Amino acid sequence: MWKGYAIVPADLKTFVEAGMKIHLNERTIEVAEAIMLFELRDAEKPAADVLVYNGAAVNEDITLMEGDSINLIERGAIPPADELEALMVSRHTPGVHAKIKDATVGIAGLGGLGSAIAVALARIGVGRLILADFDIVEPSNLNRQQYFIDQLGMTKAEALEANLKRINPYVTYETHCVKITPDNISELFGEVDVMVEAFDRPDQKAMLMQHVKGAPLVAASGMAGYGASETIGVRKMGDRIYIVGDCETGAAPGCGLMAPRVGIAAHIQANTVLRILLGEE
Repeated sequence: MWKGYAIVPADLKTFVEAGMKIHLNERTIEVAEAIMLFELRDAEKPAADVLVYNGAAVNEDITLMEGDSINLIERGAIPPADELEALMVSRHTPGVHAKIKDATVGIAGLGGLGSAIAVALARIGVGRLILADFDIVEPSNLNRQQYFIDQLGMTKAEALEANLKRINPYVTYETHCVKITPDNISELFGEVDVMVEAFDRPDQKAMLMQHVKGAPLVAASGMAGYGASETIGVRKMGDRIYIVGDCETGAAPGCGLMAPRVGIAAHIQANTVLRILLGEE
C-alpha cells in the first residue's frame, strides 16, 4: 500500500516505501523517494498520454520530489465525476485552486465584458459567481458576447448560467434577471470577495462605484474600436478600485465594440480579480 493513502498493485511494492508525499490528481499519496514520473504513470494510469507536472505538460521522464503535483490524463476519455474537477484545474499553477474555490465574485452586467469575465472565472474554478443583468440576448450581442444564436430572446442571466454549467458544473452560480439599482446592490452582492463592474453606460458605472462598499471593485473604461492592444491596462484608484481599459475610447459613431479589444479588457479584469483573490494586488 501507499502508506495510509492509496492501494497499489502488488508488483509495485518493490518501490513503494515510506518516503515522500506528492499530489496525484489532487489527492495526496505517499511514494518512495526518487520515483520517476513514467514509473508513477505506469503504476497508476498506464493509458495516460498527457502528463502534467506542477502545472505544465511534459514529455520527458522526471525524478519526482516532495510536494510535486502530478496529473495523469487519458486524452479523449471522459473521467469519472469525482476526478473531473481535479483534471480541469490540472494546468493551474499549483496551489491556486485551493485559494479560490471558496471565493465569491459578483459581476454586474453580462454583456461583452461580463459574459467573458464569467467564462474566465468559471474556467479557473472560482467557487461562487453572482451574476446580474436584466437584458435579453439579441443579434447584435453575438459579435462579442458569450452567447449563441439559439439563445436569442433568452435572458442573459439564464443563457449565461446554462453556458457556464456546460463549462464548469462545479462552480455555484447565482443568477438574477434584474436591473441593478442603488436599492438592491447590497442585497444582490453583499457577500462578495470581489465585485466586477461590466456595464456599458457611464451613469451605471458611476452608480455601482458609488454604492459598492467594502469589497475591491474591478471596473472598466475604454475598450471600443480596434486600437492597439497594449493601450489597455490597469489603473488603481484609492485602496480598492481598479480601472481596466484605456480610459478614453468609448463606443461612439464610427467606433464600435468588437470581440478582440473587449475580450482583452474582459480578461484583464478577470486576471485582476484572480490576483486580488490570491493576495497579489
